[in-house]
Amino acid sequence: MARTKLGRTTDQRIALLRNLATDLIVKERIETTEAKAKELRSVVEKMITLGKRGDLHARRQAESFLQNVNVDEEEKQTALQKLFADVAPRYEDRQGGYTRILKLGERRGDGAKTVIIELV
Repeated sequence: MARTKLGRTTDQRIALLRNLATDLIVKERIETTEAKAKELRSVVEKMITLGKRGDLHARRQAESFLQNVNVDEEEKQTALQKLFADVAPRYEDRQGGYTRILKLGERRGDGAKTVIIELV
């Protein structure tokens, strides 16, 4: 399966996708470039599918990929807990297509196509 390299080495690309996936789960809406959003879409959909499964093995697989980031300072909820408690139950009846990409236009500095990727 061909993937976009995003102008980075493998380790850098995996770290980028981990950070973007964690941010999207925490904030539910982020602004990025079109190429990054298209790659991120498949990663986030796999994480939500793991959240829908909800067993211990799925939780450990998601934990090995997502960053250990607190959602709020008051709530002490991590991105993993938010994925399994809030995000995944929302899509219990939905078979894929958990994200939406909205095109914004071109960035002023380098002309890169920017988009907003959000959870549906």
